[in-house]
Amino acid sequence: MSDLKKRNIPFSPPDITEEEIQLVADAMRSGWITTGPKTKELERQVAAYCNTERAVCLGSATACMESILRLLGVGVGDEVIVPAYTYTASASVVCHVGATLRFVDVQEDSREMDYDQLEAAINERTKVVIPVDLGGLVCDYDKVFRAVEAKRSLFVPANDIQRAFGRVIVMADSAHAFGSQWHGEMCGSIADFTSFSFHAVKNFTTAEGGALTWRPIPGFDNEAIYKQFMLLSLHGQSKDALAKTQLGGWEYDIVAPYYKCNMTDITAAIGLAQMKRYDGLLARRRQIIERYNEAFAKVPGLELMEHYTADHTSNGHLYIVRFIGRDSDYRNSVIAQMAERGVACNVHFKPLPMMTGYQKLGFDIKDFPNAYAMFCNAMTLPSHTRMTDEDVDYVIKCFLEVVSQA
Repeated sequence: MSDLKKRNIPFSPPDITEEEIQLVADAMRSGWITTGPKTKELERQVAAYCNTERAVCLGSATACMESILRLLGVGVGDEVIVPAYTYTASASVVCHVGATLRFVDVQEDSREMDYDQLEAAINERTKVVIPVDLGGLVCDYDKVFRAVEAKRSLFVPANDIQRAFGRVIVMADSAHAFGSQWHGEMCGSIADFTSFSFHAVKNFTTAEGGALTWRPIPGFDNEAIYKQFMLLSLHGQSKDALAKTQLGGWEYDIVAPYYKCNMTDITAAIGLAQMKRYDGLLARRRQIIERYNEAFAKVPGLELMEHYTADHTSNGHLYIVRFIGRDSDYRNSVIAQMAERGVACNVHFKPLPMMTGYQKLGFDIKDFPNAYAMFCNAMTLPSHTRMTDEDVDYVIKCFLEVVSQA
């Protein structure tokens, strides 16, 4: 390993400080640890940050996406279009509500869905498309909306909220993109609905959790939509636990047999501390990415992910590189050699048609050649805010050493 002094660089640990610990302790001492005032305050701050009127915080981004589909009334007989190059949550929620999953390939040499294939896939049964903002880069929503508008005449609404849209609804899986911008607009205010992940490995964390936002819907009051999400997340109970604690306020109704996926005040407390620090966390990620870009710019056959362009201001969630002209054996060898040096790397993503659960649904990776080609030679380097400048230098030295030996 030449003369490098070995370090241990984890891939994506949570960035937790005494501020998060103190706010969690405050929540626990308050006597209110489930959904309550801290969760509501985090919702208010998320909405303000995303430039939307309301936000909802739930137990996961998956719960957010499924709740949106259920709010929209998507179910058996409907179709939902998802890119094949994503994590399972983007697609599993479609199966949860009983709708039919339709995969489309990504564009050649791109992680964004093929927008021509998207338009071609829309038919009379299509209700929702789920673009994925992978790694912090927001998709080209002009092209997404152009595709759904081109097929507006085929849309068959099944209820009033679908009728209000009058076209296929765009639900962004922005699990990776909280804080990202596209054409100067904040992620969360671009698609019809947007879902964020606050999982422990994300830039912004509540340990487990997520949030959803939406744009105004003609003829629908935002407060009524918010209340419907609350019902979906709390068993269909007409009062939450906080409201039931009011004097004489014990009685409640169950308006429907719904689900249980609320966020707690303990986890929301972590998020409130993260909000205070988030601008600094994003700035640090940008420093690391720009340092990587400078170091790797002249490596032959290496394609870098462009996080900061005229179109995009990314949150820098993932630093993905591609080895052009190489195969998965080479990529896996690089990952193994980096691991030997104490540097944990990853792959984003193994396309879903390669996974057993989706093969059982009839999908075959041969039908998604661009997704497969993207997967074969891509890897992700650690680029998190727990890294010191010395850690960044160490990763750079290890990576340059490994690829120079190939």
